Amino acid sequence: MGTVVDDAASVEFHAFFERHYAELSRLAHLLTGESDAADDLAADALLALWHRWDRVRAADHPVAYARGVVANLARTRIRSAVRERRRVALFWSQREEKTENPDVAGVVDVQEALRRLPFRKRACVVLRHAFDLSEKDTALALGISVGTVKSQTSKGMAELQRLLGTPGAPPRMHAAMARTSDAGGRNR
Repeated sequence: MGTVVDDAASVEFHAFFERHYAELSRLAHLLTGESDAADDLAADALLALWHRWDRVRAADHPVAYARGVVANLARTRIRSAVRERRRVALFWSQREEKTENPDVAGVVDVQEALRRLPFRKRACVVLRHAFDLSEKDTALALGISVGTVKSQTSKGMAELQRLLGTPGAPPRMHAAMARTSDAGGRNR
């Protein structure tokens, strides 16, 4: 039999889950580029939050904490995938495949360019431009300083411009990142 405190915590967590699950799933999708894994990462993050719910709900910024958990889980998933690709490469020769003049939508271009960024730059760019978070909120979510957010976002955007080869990349990236979650079925 649950206590009043346990019931209140459960109701509070359920409300938090309902308000933020879709956003956390979208964040996971943009960070990993894997729409199939996004829901799982968001669910794993929320499960971790539930286990620490007393501490999370007492935090100044529980949503920032949740975003940080998603970012850490995404980073772990990416590192694991990189290790797996390296293992596979040891056993299978990779042939170089290039397509000349590919006819690819802007969303796909931006997603690919994002995947090429180091994780911290990618996380800063996604949180700042796809989620329209302030530098402070981005810093809270990633557990880094505002100055680091500024520099990593600036460097990430410059690298994306270089990768996309367009001087007008920031508006294009912002629009494409906003559509990324729509195309991935994340409109909830």
